[in-house]
Amino acid sequence: MAETLFIPTDTNREAVYTALFPQIEALIADEGDLIANLANITAVIKEAFGFFWIGFYLVKEGQLVLGPFQGPIACTRIPFHKGVCGASYSRAETIIVPDVEAFSGHIACSSASRSEIVVPVFHRNGTVAMVLDVDSDQLDDFSETDRAHLEKIASLITRKL
Repeated sequence: MAETLFIPTDTNREAVYTALFPQIEALIADEGDLIANLANITAVIKEAFGFFWIGFYLVKEGQLVLGPFQGPIACTRIPFHKGVCGASYSRAETIIVPDVEAFSGHIACSSASRSEIVVPVFHRNGTVAMVLDVDSDQLDDFSETDRAHLEKIASLITRKL
């Protein structure tokens, strides 16, 4: 894919995700390097939606370790049982947090983060390989639309693992 990205304007989030999916699919189709693909995926989502922070935490050394991301500096390592990322990893499910201050055990990498969605990315054998973490500086910014589309994007990564 060329280094251009078509992002619909004056439209709803559903339409933006729908337009982005085939572009992300094409962007990573011929690239075998996982880190390069994760970096481009974070860039696409950040550019399209302007979320405060978006990135991946990869399962390494018995914890979640920071991978490619877009946004301010972040927590480098997260134990499997800590924060929203750890909860998503442990439960092997997507977690939407409308208000991070109301989430018991939330890890505050930045006080500007107000809401969060974390999506597990699975190996083909069904174990969690990493999580996709998206933070917003707005309360209650994520919905079932985000869940469905971010899980679909996560499935593209699974195919590459």
